[in-house]
This record gives sequence, C-alpha cells and structure tokens, in this order.
Amino acid sequence: MMNQSEDFVQWITWVLGKLNLYQSRLFCCALWVIWGDRNKRIHKGKVSNGKEVANFINSYISEITSLGKRDLSFTREKKRWKYPQGGFIKINFDGAYNKSQNRSASGVVVRDSEGKILLSCSEIHNDISSAFAAVAIACWKAVQVGTGKGWQSLILEGDSLAIIKKCSTKGQDRSMVGAYIHDIQQKIYGLNNIRFQHTPRSANNLAHILATETLRRGEEIYLEMGVPEYAEDQARYDGRSEPD
Repeated sequence: MMNQSEDFVQWITWVLGKLNLYQSRLFCCALWVIWGDRNKRIHKGKVSNGKEVANFINSYISEITSLGKRDLSFTREKKRWKYPQGGFIKINFDGAYNKSQNRSASGVVVRDSEGKILLSCSEIHNDISSAFAAVAIACWKAVQVGTGKGWQSLILEGDSLAIIKKCSTKGQDRSMVGAYIHDIQQKIYGLNNIRFQHTPRSANNLAHILATETLRRGEEIYLEMGVPEYAEDQARYDGRSEPD
C-alpha cells in the first residue's frame, strides 16, 4: 500500500511538472470532479455522463478565473460608491468565506437615492463549499431583503462579475451555484424594475466590511437607518460621494 501511495505521488508530481498553470488547474479539477462523481455513484446511486462532468469542470474553472479577475479589479480600480438614480433603492452585497470551517457570512447594506442608509444586516452560513458560493448566498440574501421590504425599484450591486452575469441571464444555470441562482430568479419573477449591477470592490467596501467582520466576530447584525460602529467610517466616506 505504501509503495502504491508513493508511486501515485510521484506520478502526480511528474504530471504537474509537465503542465502549465492553466493545464494543472484543469487536471486537478478534473480529478476532484471525477472522484466526487464516483462517490455519488457508489453512495447515492447518481450517475453523470461524460458531457455533464465536462460541463461542470469547465463551469468551475470559469468561476475560479472570475474570482481572480475580481481581485485584480480591486487593485486596478479605486472607484467610489455611487448614488442610485432617483426612485431606486440600491442594495450592496458581499460574502466572506472561511475555508477551514466551511463557513461564510453575508453582508448587505441598503441605501436610497440620497445616499441615506435604510438598513444594514449580516448573516452567518454553515456548510458552505466555496468562496464563490458565499457570494451567491450574499446575493440571495440581498434579494430576500429587497423583495421582503416590498421595494419596487431595486439595484442589486456586488463586485463579483460572474454572479452578476448569472443573475442577469435568464435560463437554467448548471454551475455549482445553480441552486442559489434559481432561488434568486424565483424571488424576482414578475418584478420588472429590478436589475443587477457590477461594481469594483473599492465601491463595495461597506458590504465587504459587514461580511468580513461578521465572519471574524461570529456576530450577525440587523440595523435600520445605520451600520455597526466598526463600519461607520466607511459609511461616512461613501456618503461624501457625488450624486450622479
């Protein structure tokens, strides 16, 4: 058994040494997905065909790549939060993720066309599989807050371009966050004055602070007409932005 393990490690090391970064990522992802599919087949009796496995791999790689682009956009762009147009409510959202605990937190902040904070809240989620899922859940939470309040004209804004695109596209999403996207689309079904909008991280810092601090402190918040003390400086900074 030991010799087999050593042979496998040597083989993996040899293979990865022959591949570039993209090929290595694709190879490792394929091994992970095939192993997961094998476990589902044995323990749950679920069988996926080769096309479904390949589509999942391609989708997952695309999502990882989009997260990398999100980080790069933060270093390149230093835009500030912008007021929504008259009559609209803007809801910013972000998700924070702790891989070692499979835990995430959603941060949501709601402001009107005058920049006034109407509501801020955060929520902790357990058994979360990835950082990408954490952002999808945060988007779902933002939609839940907006539709639950009965606001008719909403802008849902976040700094994950991939999530924004998925929420803005009609049709079934077959990626790893497809279930969350489906729930979002169900919540906004029949509502015509709701749109999803991408913004760089620098313009989404308030939601980001709520998410990361909630995850770090382990304390959820729900405040009307304000934000927690640790986020007040960022709220004041955003409030000095010029209306469009």
